[in-house]
Amino acid sequence: MTTWLITGGAGYIGSHVVRALQDSGRKVVVLDDFSSGLERKVPAGVPIVRASVADRAAVAGALRAHRVDGVIHLAAKKAAGESVTMPLYYYRENVGGMVELLAAMNDVGVTQFVYSSSAAVYGTPSANPIYEDAQLAPDSPYGETKVVGEWLTRNAGLADGVSWVALRYFNVAGAASDDLGDNSINNLIPMVFRALALGERPQIFGDDYPTADGTCIRDYIHVADLADAHVVAAARCESSRSAEIFNVGRGVGSSVREVMDTIGSVIGRDVEPEVVARRVGDPPASTAATDRIEKALGWRATHDLRAMVASAWSAWQAFPPN
Repeated sequence: MTTWLITGGAGYIGSHVVRALQDSGRKVVVLDDFSSGLERKVPAGVPIVRASVADRAAVAGALRAHRVDGVIHLAAKKAAGESVTMPLYYYRENVGGMVELLAAMNDVGVTQFVYSSSAAVYGTPSANPIYEDAQLAPDSPYGETKVVGEWLTRNAGLADGVSWVALRYFNVAGAASDDLGDNSINNLIPMVFRALALGERPQIFGDDYPTADGTCIRDYIHVADLADAHVVAAARCESSRSAEIFNVGRGVGSSVREVMDTIGSVIGRDVEPEVVARRVGDPPASTAATDRIEKALGWRATHDLRAMVASAWSAWQAFPPN
């Protein structure tokens, strides 16, 4: 039985990955600095290491103590807009932290690695759907740090014999259970829930894009499907010397207005959004080509947008954020 260390394992996505790895029969260890993660999301009995990925000694100690075979690296700062105003912070956390993590892995001899990348590496795509060999032209320092992370991952493979998979997430939503909901202030669906709870109108950032209804189009992927993608990625690293990058999405685009209409349908009330100015760096449309991961790993998303919204709403009601 293999053991995987999940960095950021107490976070929204990480907590889902922890449970999916457990369900697959693997042992799991969580490393988290709890700057945004919640201890209640870590299953009972799962070892917790309270440390930053930038703490090389702590990471190496955890790898040794728990006899870790592989690392799934999710811990990162991820607000694209914030990264524009705090670029050095994002580079220090996301790039500097990853350098120390990979160094700790090399110190201990851990050679299996799944990297949490992002569709932000593509920036504004020249065409949709986006294939993995598309040009990387990120629109934010956050996206740049994810590109550098992919470079670091590839070079660890070449120099240190690391078997790796990088997963480029599209827009993650939903919850596999009520206790694992998304309380982010930066993701669309919880942003709408929060505005409604405060008696405010949710905001649409621009309705003059070259799309059918004028609002941005994104590819939304259920977090449970994303967690399953990590399981097959881990299996890939275990079974072969891997050096692969995959999109993780549905290959289906949904506009911001469509998402809000779906929210209204699920909760049974009119959302009545307010249109405000565009945000800097928002591409008009971004959808994933998923042929590569379907063919190579046999993975395909199974949940639709309504299932994402319904599960997110159920989790929000059961565990409303403070």
